[in-house]
Amino acid sequence: MNHIAIVGLGYVGLPLTLQFARSGATVLGLDIDSRKIDAINAGQSYIKHVAAGEIAAQTAAGKLEASTDFSRVAGVDAVILCVPTPLNHFREPDLSYVLDTGRAIAPFLKKGTLVVLESTTYPGTTDGELREVLESGSGLTAGTDFHLAFSPEREDPGNPDSKVAHIPKVVGGLTPACLDRALALYGLAIHQLVPVSSCRVAEATKLLENIFRSVNIALVNELKLVYGAMDIDIWEVIEAAKTKPFGFMPFYPGPGLGGHCIPIDPFYLTWKAREFGQHTRFIELAGEINTAMPDHVVKVAFEALNGEGKSVKNSRILILGLAYKANVDDDRESPTYKLIEKFEALGATVAYHDPHVPVIPLTREHAAYAGRKSEAAITPDHDLIVLATGHDEYKTFDFSAFPIPLVDTRNAVTCKPAKYFKA
Repeated sequence: MNHIAIVGLGYVGLPLTLQFARSGATVLGLDIDSRKIDAINAGQSYIKHVAAGEIAAQTAAGKLEASTDFSRVAGVDAVILCVPTPLNHFREPDLSYVLDTGRAIAPFLKKGTLVVLESTTYPGTTDGELREVLESGSGLTAGTDFHLAFSPEREDPGNPDSKVAHIPKVVGGLTPACLDRALALYGLAIHQLVPVSSCRVAEATKLLENIFRSVNIALVNELKLVYGAMDIDIWEVIEAAKTKPFGFMPFYPGPGLGGHCIPIDPFYLTWKAREFGQHTRFIELAGEINTAMPDHVVKVAFEALNGEGKSVKNSRILILGLAYKANVDDDRESPTYKLIEKFEALGATVAYHDPHVPVIPLTREHAAYAGRKSEAAITPDHDLIVLATGHDEYKTFDFSAFPIPLVDTRNAVTCKPAKYFKA
């Protein structure tokens, strides 16, 4: 299995593509976005933490090629799907990207091909909906004519110590033979493999990982409000608690959840659980708490502006950070968008600054903001500053001489202005 196709060349697919290429496989990257295809074939990068030199080295070596032609899966041994799994407007799973991709590749599957889904989804997707479209479109039978497996993506953007090859890989197959084929595939590029008994166990594993984070972030977000009412700094409490060498893991509050995983994936299980007559009350409560955090930030902003004798209406507000996470260029599901929406709905004029996201890209959820540009510099020429993302640039920035209030949602500022508020 030295000839692999990876469909979806985003934050998951591109690093995985490079890891397989570095490991000696010949990789065909497939995507419907021609701009990504052109960039890869030109040895260029469109993701901040993926170096252009790494792409150029693999294309020059003949190990990596990108294309929009899905019929080329006819010439590969394995196909890995790394496509989005968002929620629709009713907060229900949207499997259209997975199933459309399945339909696109199905006519070109040959006997013996391995298909692996990496996109986060609810248990039963791989051996249910995806299997159905692959079989109906190919005339082949999964587990007999072609192999089918699920292996959840595990990416930690912005963490320089997180390398694809060193992140243990959970793998589940439709049949024991499917599992063996999938283990052989990932064994080419990943050092530690974690086989499980089925695709559904692998799918459930990914959901548990993300629900664990969502619930614990909700806990500290709620404690932030409770301790704040008691005039206790939640950040100091966490720093003290994490000195315990057992039974505690630190999680940190913020202005809301961001990224493609934590705000979305728990609701995949919530939706699927209803089919079995189960109610995920704990998960849904965590979602409610995390979703309410932007409102808390707005409340603190109200208080900060009131201290200046100003209202939110007609105020000029600068938000620091559009990316959902420190030191990355990924703006998916960023809580900053919610803050912009809420402040502008109240009549404020909102600008943003983010050295990692100089221009707001076109997104499905926030198309109206596409093309807005980051402020060139951080200045006190505003009525209020709200720090939403803890980029290193903001941690070291000297705000001490700024005469305007600053609301810090990440406990990131070290050189604080006189009018400093935590949210």
